[in-house]
Amino acid sequence: MSELSVNHLLGIKGLTEDDLNLIIETADQFKDVLSRPIKKVPSLRDITIANLFFENSTRTRLSFELAEKRLSADIVNFSAAASSVKKGETLIDTVNNILSMKVDMVVMRHSRPGAPHFLASRTKASVINAGDGAHEHPTQALLDAYSIRERLGKLQGVKVLIVGDITHSRVAISNIFSLQTLGAEVRVCGPRTLIPKHIESLGVKVEYDLMKGLQWCDVANMLRIQLERQDIKYFPSLREYTMLYGLNMERLNQLDKQIVIMHPGPINRGVEITSEVADSEHAIILDQVENGVAIRMSVLYLLAEKTVRN
Repeated sequence: MSELSVNHLLGIKGLTEDDLNLIIETADQFKDVLSRPIKKVPSLRDITIANLFFENSTRTRLSFELAEKRLSADIVNFSAAASSVKKGETLIDTVNNILSMKVDMVVMRHSRPGAPHFLASRTKASVINAGDGAHEHPTQALLDAYSIRERLGKLQGVKVLIVGDITHSRVAISNIFSLQTLGAEVRVCGPRTLIPKHIESLGVKVEYDLMKGLQWCDVANMLRIQLERQDIKYFPSLREYTMLYGLNMERLNQLDKQIVIMHPGPINRGVEITSEVADSEHAIILDQVENGVAIRMSVLYLLAEKTVRN
């Protein structure tokens, strides 16, 4: 397979196994580029990319910007906090104004689920979802899968435990779709109040006991509690959550094997994971950040090849 089956990256759910493998294999080539003294290639020269971030972001926004610069693209950055959105401008007016500048690709983060799909239905530009509400975060799932494969040498048959606020996590849903498609087994773990009722219909088993989940898995992906998306209290206190579901060295040392620790960031140190674990040899958190640039270069390049060059 030499090209993607889609013109936009709106979610993992719309991708085939061949799509996922193509993105990962192409990222291998860009990972090599990033290790060179000169880390820039002219692949997207004369391509203009608009980064539309209607929601706060640090890692994802910087990762996309760096990926775009490494590919030699022209970049237009938009931040809702410093825009006419604050004056009451609607999403469609904001988007129309930016698209009238003749951009070729759009990277979009928005607090509303489906916002990138709305944009994709109204533009010829290629749209990449950089996170929409609690819906999906496809490039995070791709870099997570890439990082697991890099550390363990495979994805087929790998047992991955996703721990934490599953209900409000776009990372969890995208990871479930990508990992299952690539042959991994996935379980989720957390308080009953933070596990969606429908989750088992996705072929995912639920584990409420963290130690049992850790004994089962090869990889533990620790999610933060997303207090900004919670309109009610889902558990008594952060202290109680940490006692039951926080990952520390004491728990890791009780295991009869070594497991890989992941976290999509930002980390709430001392809540879902201790600093000792986050900074240990078990963790590949900084590898995830590094691999995010290669994965996003891959996605940008493949979509440009499919929709812009043709």
